[in-house]
Amino acid sequence: MDLFGTAGIRGSAETRVTPELALAVGRAVAAEVRAAADGDAPSEVVLARDGRVTGPAIAAAMESGLASGGVRVLRAGRLPTPALAHASRGRYGVMLTASHNPPTDNGIKLFRDGSEFDRDAERAVEDRVAGEGSPAPWDEWTEAERVDTLGGYLDAVRAYAERFGDDLDGLRIAVDCGNGMSAPATPTVLRELGAEVVTLNGNVDGYFPGRGSKPTPETLRDLRAFIADANEGVAAPGRPTADGERAGDAEGFAFGIGHDGDSDRIVIVDADGDVVHEDTVLALLAERYTRESDAADPVVVTTPNASGRIDERVREAGGRVDRVRLGALHEGIAAVRADAAETGGDTRVVFAAEPWKHIHVGFGGWIDGVASAAVIARLVAESGLDALREPIAERPYRKVSVDCPDEAKPGVMERLATALPDAFPDATVDTDHGVRLEFPDASWTLVRPSGTEPYVRVYAESDEVDALIADAEAVVEDAVAAVGGDE
Repeated sequence: MDLFGTAGIRGSAETRVTPELALAVGRAVAAEVRAAADGDAPSEVVLARDGRVTGPAIAAAMESGLASGGVRVLRAGRLPTPALAHASRGRYGVMLTASHNPPTDNGIKLFRDGSEFDRDAERAVEDRVAGEGSPAPWDEWTEAERVDTLGGYLDAVRAYAERFGDDLDGLRIAVDCGNGMSAPATPTVLRELGAEVVTLNGNVDGYFPGRGSKPTPETLRDLRAFIADANEGVAAPGRPTADGERAGDAEGFAFGIGHDGDSDRIVIVDADGDVVHEDTVLALLAERYTRESDAADPVVVTTPNASGRIDERVREAGGRVDRVRLGALHEGIAAVRADAAETGGDTRVVFAAEPWKHIHVGFGGWIDGVASAAVIARLVAESGLDALREPIAERPYRKVSVDCPDEAKPGVMERLATALPDAFPDATVDTDHGVRLEFPDASWTLVRPSGTEPYVRVYAESDEVDALIADAEAVVEDAVAAVGGDE
């Protein structure tokens, strides 16, 4: 049984993530919790959901599964996913969300002590669901308790962000909450830090009437136009005005923020209304965390599809980058820490991220778009967004998909492990997560099989990106054709 993808369980609330599945997963999680407790008093599980219309019914089923499984359930209501993760420290957490998926979907994410379940823990839950386990004895069933955890989380985000940058002191920021769970979170934190915040789609609505829940340049067009129009004829903070003076905080919007439905993703929009490339945002945060670390060997964990600009800025700051498969940042953090414990060296993970999603390791082990918003805002207040971006080399980036049947993917990737290095002999090769080629001029390409669709993905970043991706795509197409001929 394969329930879990790269970010929990997701799918249609009518056919996949149904109340029946939630009941079974809840009971399986309860069994895992009780097994880990080794006979002690029932452990606690915090349960929360996003604002989706199907959330209450699925939450009721999940609560039934957990309670009939004999664990103590703390019902936290509607929360951003990072707030649920924060509440799961020292206990377990279940978040019901489909993140940026359409309103017809829902999902289940599992947490233990502030981090997502790893693959082994997910497989254990899958096995229990497949085994259709029985409930706990009737006299061990529990009654859920209501808890309020959002305020403590927001206070913690604010206190953490104050370690960085400068006071916001009236900095103007536009936030598009997308009718998602950032609405009660990000604007509140930024205002408490001193910003002047204007919100778009700032009410929670499970139909997502304002825009699609996934924040993209297209879905954020209203936010982008709003900032561009508001800043027309004025200078954003940190930019020179027409007379050469620096703009005051009351002039224009310094930048904008877009979130997804559960507030783990963040997109930054600059003062011109343009989306800042996700890898540029990742690079500027990675560089800052590396520079501020006192570790002898500071490490940034990221994914194979992340830009070489991250490596450049981290190296410049005295650190190094370690890559892990998509959706497994928490596993990458754990692996680096295990290696450090074995060698006894002063190696520390200072930041972990994949495009759009950031783990602020000094704050917690979860992906947190609200914390990103607060930290970035204070860095912008200190330096201005343009100055933060200036040292980052932003080369052209493209991604294409090559048709490939799922059953052919293993054979195709086996061929590409030799065919791609042969086609690009001057590249450094990494085959840990697909085939990644890095070139002396800092350009790179990555070829990996899609985990959800019948494609092989080809990513490339280069000043000559069209030529590089065309050459790599041709090698992939040859491999797909050759494997198809073998079968």
